[in-house]
Amino acid sequence: MRLGVLDVGSNTVHLLVVDAHPGACPQPAHSHKAELRLAQLLDGSGAIGSEGVDKLITVIHEALQAAEDKGAEDVLPFATSAVREASNADDVLARVQAETGVELQVLTGAEEARLTFLAARRWFGWSAGKLLVLDIGGGSLEIAYGIDEEPDAAVSLPLGAGRLTAGWLPGDPPDTEDIRALRRHVRAEIARTVGEFSRFGAPDHVVATSKTFKQLARLAGAARSADGPYTQRELKRESLEAWVPRLAGMTVAQRAELPGVSEGRAGQLLAGALVAEGAMDLFDVDTLEICPWALREGVILRRLDHLPTA
Repeated sequence: MRLGVLDVGSNTVHLLVVDAHPGACPQPAHSHKAELRLAQLLDGSGAIGSEGVDKLITVIHEALQAAEDKGAEDVLPFATSAVREASNADDVLARVQAETGVELQVLTGAEEARLTFLAARRWFGWSAGKLLVLDIGGGSLEIAYGIDEEPDAAVSLPLGAGRLTAGWLPGDPPDTEDIRALRRHVRAEIARTVGEFSRFGAPDHVVATSKTFKQLARLAGAARSADGPYTQRELKRESLEAWVPRLAGMTVAQRAELPGVSEGRAGQLLAGALVAEGAMDLFDVDTLEICPWALREGVILRRLDHLPTA
Protein backbone atom coordinates (compact mmCIF):
# COMPACT_ATOMS: atom_id res chain seq x y z
CA MET A 1 0.00 0.00 0.00
CA ARG A 2 1.04 3.62 -0.41
CA LEU A 3 1.04 5.55 2.87
CA GLY A 4 1.70 9.16 3.70
CA VAL A 5 2.99 10.44 7.03
CA LEU A 6 2.43 14.12 7.82
CA ASP A 7 4.92 15.44 10.37
CA VAL A 8 4.06 18.86 11.86
CA GLY A 9 7.37 19.65 13.52
CA SER A 10 8.95 22.66 15.14
CA ASN A 11 10.89 23.55 11.97
CA THR A 12 9.04 21.99 9.06
CA VAL A 13 5.79 20.41 8.00
CA HIS A 14 6.92 17.34 6.09
CA LEU A 15 4.84 14.85 4.13
CA LEU A 16 6.63 11.60 3.34
CA VAL A 17 4.88 9.16 0.98
CA VAL A 18 6.12 5.58 1.01
CA ASP A 19 5.27 2.25 -0.58
CA ALA A 20 5.04 -0.29 2.20
CA HIS A 21 3.47 -3.47 3.50
CA PRO A 22 3.97 -5.50 6.69
CA GLY A 23 7.35 -7.20 6.84
CA ALA A 24 8.89 -5.07 4.07
CA CYS A 25 11.19 -2.08 4.08
CA PRO A 26 9.19 1.13 3.39
CA GLN A 27 10.34 2.66 0.11
CA PRO A 28 10.17 6.47 -0.23
CA ALA A 29 8.00 7.57 -3.15
CA HIS A 30 7.60 11.30 -2.61
CA SER A 31 8.61 14.05 -0.19
CA HIS A 32 6.87 17.40 0.25
CA LYS A 33 8.01 19.87 2.88
CA ALA A 34 7.56 23.48 3.93
CA GLU A 35 9.69 25.36 6.45
CA LEU A 36 7.07 26.84 8.73
CA ARG A 37 9.12 27.26 11.94
CA LEU A 38 6.15 27.00 14.27
CA ALA A 39 8.40 27.23 17.32
CA GLN A 40 9.32 30.78 16.27
CA LEU A 41 5.68 31.84 15.69
CA LEU A 42 4.75 31.67 19.38
CA ASP A 43 3.65 34.92 20.99
CA GLY A 44 4.57 36.16 24.46
CA SER A 45 2.03 33.87 26.10
CA GLY A 46 3.36 30.80 24.33
CA ALA A 47 0.44 30.61 21.91
CA ILE A 48 0.60 30.08 18.16
CA GLY A 49 -0.89 33.27 16.73
CA SER A 50 -3.70 33.35 14.19
CA GLU A 51 -1.24 34.11 11.38
CA GLY A 52 0.78 31.03 12.32
CA VAL A 53 -2.34 28.85 12.38
CA ASP A 54 -3.38 30.26 8.99
CA LYS A 55 0.01 29.27 7.57
CA LEU A 56 -0.20 25.83 9.16
CA ILE A 57 -3.63 25.20 7.64
CA THR A 58 -2.44 26.32 4.21
CA VAL A 59 0.59 24.03 4.38
CA ILE A 60 -1.53 21.07 5.52
CA HIS A 61 -3.93 21.61 2.59
CA GLU A 62 -0.93 21.58 0.23
CA ALA A 63 0.42 18.39 1.81
CA LEU A 64 -2.95 16.65 1.55
CA GLN A 65 -3.16 17.59 -2.11
CA ALA A 66 0.34 16.21 -2.68
CA ALA A 67 -0.62 12.98 -0.92
CA GLU A 68 -3.72 12.66 -3.10
CA ASP A 69 -1.73 13.41 -6.25
CA LYS A 70 0.75 10.65 -5.40
CA GLY A 71 -1.98 8.11 -4.68
CA ALA A 72 -1.57 7.72 -0.92
CA GLU A 73 -4.29 5.45 0.49
CA ASP A 74 -4.02 6.96 3.94
CA VAL A 75 -2.18 9.78 5.69
CA LEU A 76 -0.88 9.47 9.25
CA PRO A 77 -0.77 13.00 10.72
CA PHE A 78 1.11 13.88 13.89
CA ALA A 79 2.57 16.91 15.66
CA THR A 80 5.54 17.27 17.98
CA SER A 81 6.86 19.79 20.50
CA ALA A 82 5.83 23.11 18.88
CA VAL A 83 2.13 22.19 18.93
CA ARG A 84 2.41 20.07 22.07
CA GLU A 85 3.76 22.96 24.13
CA ALA A 86 1.68 25.79 22.66
CA SER A 87 -0.58 27.32 25.29
CA ASN A 88 -3.47 27.24 22.80
CA ALA A 89 -2.78 23.74 21.49
CA ASP A 90 -6.39 22.58 21.86
CA ASP A 91 -7.68 25.55 19.87
CA VAL A 92 -5.07 25.02 17.15
CA LEU A 93 -5.93 21.33 16.84
CA ALA A 94 -9.65 22.06 16.70
CA ARG A 95 -9.23 24.66 13.98
CA VAL A 96 -6.93 22.42 11.94
CA GLN A 97 -9.49 19.61 12.10
CA ALA A 98 -12.41 21.91 11.26
CA GLU A 99 -10.69 23.47 8.23
CA THR A 100 -8.69 20.54 6.85
CA GLY A 101 -10.37 17.42 8.23
CA VAL A 102 -7.02 16.36 9.71
CA GLU A 103 -6.97 15.17 13.30
CA LEU A 104 -3.37 15.70 14.35
CA GLN A 105 -2.07 13.17 16.85
CA VAL A 106 0.09 15.08 19.31
CA LEU A 107 2.99 12.86 20.35
CA THR A 108 4.49 13.14 23.79
CA GLY A 109 8.25 13.55 24.01
CA ALA A 110 8.61 9.99 25.26
CA GLU A 111 6.55 8.71 22.33
CA GLU A 112 8.83 10.60 19.94
CA ALA A 113 11.85 8.96 21.53
CA ARG A 114 10.31 5.47 21.41
CA LEU A 115 9.20 5.72 17.79
CA THR A 116 12.57 7.08 16.69
CA PHE A 117 14.22 4.22 18.56
CA LEU A 118 11.99 1.71 16.75
CA ALA A 119 13.09 3.16 13.40
CA ALA A 120 16.76 2.93 14.35
CA ARG A 121 16.38 -0.62 15.64
CA ARG A 122 14.72 -1.77 12.42
CA TRP A 123 17.39 -0.03 10.33
CA PHE A 124 20.39 -1.52 12.13
CA GLY A 125 18.83 -4.83 13.15
CA TRP A 126 19.34 -7.07 16.13
CA SER A 127 23.07 -7.47 15.49
CA ALA A 128 23.57 -3.88 16.65
CA GLY A 129 22.96 -5.05 20.22
CA LYS A 130 22.19 -2.42 22.84
CA LEU A 131 21.38 0.85 21.07
CA LEU A 132 21.71 4.41 22.32
CA VAL A 133 19.75 6.72 20.00
CA LEU A 134 20.03 10.52 19.94
CA ASP A 135 17.75 12.85 18.00
CA ILE A 136 17.94 16.66 17.92
CA GLY A 137 14.80 18.32 16.62
CA GLY A 138 13.74 21.92 16.43
CA GLY A 139 12.11 21.89 19.85
CA SER A 140 13.53 18.95 21.75
CA LEU A 141 16.29 16.38 22.18
CA GLU A 142 15.19 12.75 22.37
CA ILE A 143 17.35 10.05 23.93
CA ALA A 144 16.47 6.35 24.02
CA TYR A 145 18.32 3.16 24.99
CA GLY A 146 17.55 -0.53 24.79
CA ILE A 147 18.16 -3.96 23.32
CA ASP A 148 14.62 -4.67 22.10
CA GLU A 149 12.29 -2.71 19.80
CA GLU A 150 10.81 -0.98 22.85
CA PRO A 151 13.56 0.99 24.65
CA ASP A 152 14.37 0.44 28.31
CA ALA A 153 14.66 4.20 28.81
CA ALA A 154 13.36 7.10 26.73
CA VAL A 155 13.39 10.81 27.55
CA SER A 156 12.71 14.10 25.82
CA LEU A 157 14.49 17.29 26.87
CA PRO A 158 13.65 20.89 25.82
CA LEU A 159 16.95 21.19 23.96
CA GLY A 160 15.87 21.55 20.34
CA ALA A 161 18.16 23.55 18.08
CA GLY A 162 15.47 26.05 17.06
CA ARG A 163 14.20 26.59 20.60
CA LEU A 164 17.70 27.19 21.98
CA THR A 165 18.72 29.52 19.18
CA ALA A 166 15.65 31.70 19.66
CA GLY A 167 16.00 31.78 23.44
CA TRP A 168 19.76 31.95 23.97
CA LEU A 169 21.64 33.12 20.88
CA PRO A 170 20.23 36.44 19.59
CA GLY A 171 23.46 37.76 18.02
CA ASP A 172 24.85 37.14 14.56
CA PRO A 173 27.47 35.98 15.20
CA PRO A 174 26.39 35.16 18.76
CA ASP A 175 28.05 36.72 21.79
CA THR A 176 30.72 34.62 23.49
CA GLU A 177 29.04 34.86 26.89
CA ASP A 178 25.70 33.80 25.42
CA ILE A 179 27.37 30.74 23.94
CA ARG A 180 28.99 29.87 27.28
CA ALA A 181 25.68 30.28 29.10
CA LEU A 182 23.92 28.03 26.60
CA ARG A 183 26.69 25.44 26.84
CA ARG A 184 26.29 25.31 30.63
CA HIS A 185 22.52 25.04 30.34
CA VAL A 186 22.67 22.23 27.76
CA ARG A 187 25.12 20.15 29.75
CA ALA A 188 23.25 20.59 33.02
CA GLU A 189 20.00 19.42 31.37
CA ILE A 190 21.61 16.38 29.77
CA ALA A 191 23.58 15.47 32.90
CA ARG A 192 20.34 15.05 34.86
CA THR A 193 19.39 12.11 32.62
CA VAL A 194 22.71 10.28 32.32
CA GLY A 195 22.17 8.20 35.44
CA GLU A 196 18.85 6.92 34.11
CA PHE A 197 20.69 5.38 31.15
CA SER A 198 24.04 4.39 32.68
CA ARG A 199 22.41 1.84 34.99
CA PHE A 200 21.72 -0.31 31.90
CA GLY A 201 25.39 -0.51 30.98
CA ALA A 202 27.37 0.74 28.01
CA PRO A 203 25.64 0.60 24.60
CA ASP A 204 27.01 -1.59 21.84
CA HIS A 205 26.10 0.93 19.15
CA VAL A 206 25.37 4.67 19.30
CA VAL A 207 23.34 6.22 16.50
CA ALA A 208 21.89 9.63 15.79
CA THR A 209 19.05 10.82 13.60
CA SER A 210 17.79 14.24 12.48
CA LYS A 211 18.89 16.93 10.07
CA THR A 212 21.16 18.53 12.66
CA PHE A 213 23.28 15.42 13.14
CA LYS A 214 23.36 14.78 9.39
CA GLN A 215 24.65 18.29 8.71
CA LEU A 216 27.27 18.07 11.47
CA ALA A 217 28.47 14.73 10.11
CA ARG A 218 28.69 16.22 6.62
CA LEU A 219 30.85 19.07 7.95
CA ALA A 220 33.10 16.49 9.56
CA GLY A 221 33.62 14.73 6.22
CA ALA A 222 30.74 12.27 5.91
CA ALA A 223 29.35 11.38 2.49
CA ARG A 224 26.78 13.62 0.83
CA SER A 225 23.10 12.76 1.00
CA ALA A 226 23.21 12.26 -2.77
CA ASP A 227 25.33 9.16 -2.17
CA GLY A 228 22.25 7.40 -0.83
CA PRO A 229 20.95 6.12 2.52
CA TYR A 230 23.00 2.93 2.54
CA THR A 231 26.32 4.78 2.68
CA GLN A 232 27.71 4.61 6.21
CA ARG A 233 28.11 8.02 7.83
CA GLU A 234 29.82 8.69 11.14
CA LEU A 235 30.40 11.65 13.42
CA LYS A 236 33.41 11.66 15.70
CA ARG A 237 33.40 13.74 18.87
CA GLU A 238 36.92 14.94 18.11
CA SER A 239 35.78 16.40 14.79
CA LEU A 240 32.68 17.95 16.33
CA GLU A 241 34.72 19.61 19.08
CA ALA A 242 36.93 21.18 16.42
CA TRP A 243 33.90 22.53 14.54
CA VAL A 244 32.04 24.10 17.47
CA PRO A 245 34.37 27.12 17.91
CA ARG A 246 34.45 27.61 14.15
CA LEU A 247 30.67 27.69 13.95
CA ALA A 248 30.56 30.07 16.93
CA GLY A 249 32.64 32.63 15.05
CA MET A 250 30.52 32.53 11.89
CA THR A 251 27.50 34.53 10.85
CA VAL A 252 24.38 32.71 9.67
CA ALA A 253 25.23 33.60 6.08
CA GLN A 254 28.71 32.12 6.45
CA ARG A 255 27.35 28.89 7.92
CA ALA A 256 24.90 28.60 5.03
CA GLU A 257 27.86 28.40 2.64
CA LEU A 258 29.29 25.32 4.35
CA PRO A 259 28.94 21.95 2.61
CA GLY A 260 25.67 20.22 3.43
CA VAL A 261 24.22 23.12 5.44
CA SER A 262 20.88 24.43 4.23
CA GLU A 263 20.08 28.13 4.42
CA GLY A 264 17.02 27.46 6.55
CA ARG A 265 18.98 25.48 9.15
CA ALA A 266 22.16 27.55 9.25
CA GLY A 267 20.91 29.82 12.01
CA GLN A 268 20.36 26.99 14.47
CA LEU A 269 23.37 24.85 13.60
CA LEU A 270 25.56 26.17 16.43
CA ALA A 271 22.94 25.42 19.08
CA GLY A 272 22.50 21.95 17.59
CA ALA A 273 26.27 21.42 17.65
CA LEU A 274 26.42 22.39 21.33
CA VAL A 275 23.70 19.85 22.13
CA ALA A 276 25.38 17.13 20.06
CA GLU A 277 28.76 17.83 21.66
CA GLY A 278 27.28 17.84 25.14
CA ALA A 279 25.42 14.57 24.59
CA MET A 280 28.44 12.79 23.12
CA ASP A 281 30.67 14.04 25.94
CA LEU A 282 28.35 13.27 28.84
CA PHE A 283 27.42 9.85 27.47
CA ASP A 284 31.10 9.20 26.71
CA VAL A 285 30.54 8.62 23.00
CA ASP A 286 33.61 8.90 20.77
CA THR A 287 31.88 7.97 17.50
CA LEU A 288 28.26 7.66 16.47
CA GLU A 289 26.66 6.49 13.25
CA ILE A 290 24.02 8.46 11.39
CA CYS A 291 20.72 6.62 10.91
CA PRO A 292 18.73 7.64 7.81
CA TRP A 293 15.46 6.60 9.45
CA ALA A 294 13.87 8.64 12.24
CA LEU A 295 10.49 9.57 13.69
CA ARG A 296 8.47 9.53 10.45
CA GLU A 297 9.68 6.04 9.61
CA GLY A 298 8.93 4.95 13.17
CA VAL A 299 5.33 6.13 12.80
CA ILE A 300 4.99 4.21 9.53
CA LEU A 301 6.55 1.06 10.95
CA ARG A 302 4.25 1.12 13.97
CA ARG A 303 1.24 1.49 11.68
CA LEU A 304 2.39 -1.43 9.52
CA ASP A 305 2.87 -3.56 12.61
CA HIS A 306 -0.81 -3.18 13.39
CA LEU A 307 -2.15 -4.00 9.93
CA PRO A 308 -3.74 -7.43 9.49
CA THR A 309 -1.42 -9.88 7.72
CA ALA A 310 -4.14 -11.74 5.85
